[in-house]
Order: sequence, then C-alpha cells, then structure tokens
Amino acid sequence: QLSGVGSGGEEGEGDIAMVAAESFVSTGASASDTVVDYTVDEDEFHKIRLLHCDFFIRKVPDPDQDVYDFREMYVTPPDTDIYSIPRVLAPMPQKYVRCVKKNFGRYHVSEPPVEHLRDPLYKTEREIMKVFLTKHYRNRRFSDTDFFLDFEEIYVIDSKTRSITRAKVVVNVPEGKRRDRRNDLLLIRDGGESFRITDKVVCLLHNYYSLVSNKLVELISVIGITVSKRRRQHYHPERRVDEIETGCGEAFPEAQRF
Repeated sequence: QLSGVGSGGEEGEGDIAMVAAESFVSTGASASDTVVDYTVDEDEFHKIRLLHCDFFIRKVPDPDQDVYDFREMYVTPPDTDIYSIPRVLAPMPQKYVRCVKKNFGRYHVSEPPVEHLRDPLYKTEREIMKVFLTKHYRNRRFSDTDFFLDFEEIYVIDSKTRSITRAKVVVNVPEGKRRDRRNDLLLIRDGGESFRITDKVVCLLHNYYSLVSNKLVELISVIGITVSKRRRQHYHPERRVDEIETGCGEAFPEAQRF
C-alpha cells in the first residue's frame, strides 16, 4: 500500500516510495516499435484502450488504482498479444506518479446496410483518439481534502502514432508559479494539441461582464424602439410638421428625430 504526502512546500514532497517488483522490466532504453520476446501479465498494467492500439503502463499496487510507473510501457494492436515498445517523445518520470485518466475522442455515427432492416437505424461508436494522464498535485489522493490536479504535468497518449509525450502547457496567469493553483482552468484546443492554463475566476468575470454588456446593448435597443413608437403615437396632426411630442411632453424638431 502506497501513500503520498499531502502538505508542505519542499521540492519532491509527495513522492511515492518505490517498491521492487519481480516482473519489472525497464523499457526506457529500448528502441521504439521493437517487438519484445517475452509475455506480459496484463493484470500488472493499466490497460488504456484507444482506436488504433492498446497502451499498457505498469500499475503500482495501490487501493486507489491510479499510480503509474512510466518506466515500463508497451503498445499492441487492439485486442492482441503482440507487445512492442511505444514511441516516447519526451522524458518520462522515473518515479511513481498518481494520475487521473481522461479520454479525448469523437463519436462515429453510421447507418446499417439496407438488407438488415431489423438493425437499429443508427449506430453510435466512441472513438478514442487520445488519452490525457494528468498528475495529482504532489501525488495527493483523490480523497484528500486539499486535492487538485497539476495541469502543468499532463502526459498525452496518441492512438494514431502509438506514442506518449508530455504536453507543452502554456501558463497564462500573471502570478506564474506563485499563483493559487486551485483557480486553474485548463483550456484544450486544436484537437488536443494546444494546452493553456488561465485563471477561472478572471475567466468567469470576463464572461459575466460580456454577458452583462450584451444584455445592456439589447436593453438599450429595446428602449430606443419603444421611445420611437411612443413618439409616433403622440404625434398631433394640428401641430407644425417639424415638431412632435414625446411621452414626456417635450417638443423635438422633426429633423432631430431623423
């Protein structure tokens, strides 16, 4: 059973104690796409299913089942036992890391063949193109009262290239490293290629002021239309053509109204 430290400020705090495993094989120095000549016990690994492949990362015994050992990884075609070394495009951590897994993909909708009329009209399938592994801040457990995610450390598994890398995250917060990470808001764009951290409080205030300003513009437009209608309703045929009367009894030249 493993545990992460949950408080304090020293570098390296929260590191999980390393445990020797008899079946552990370091794959960090192996060439990518090399097929291994030994069997792999899948129960000892996190199996991550993607559209084009299955990805395996060594699982560390832990009650929460969320500790990853990136020193041993494999990739196979979907539902096969041909294990090979994945492409590693960035330095991977040499310590245990507690992560949360999120799928990034799309829905594929297809119609059945005409000869199979009894089939459902549409078939919807989820296609997982990428998987994001986001580190728990200081490896704290999900049940920790001070738990939150470290958006600066995200590992991206790509289905098409059968590779893993570390995301390049841009921090768009003035305080930088000294910011309150509890207010972090992660924006993922460009098909899972662009990662940016902003302050969620500032973002919510910006959205709020944008909404209020839009509502004010709509309200002013409605008031302008209403005043225009009231002016037309109070037009007196016996007055001069160049004057009209508003709801407040004011006289305006006709030229000013236009």
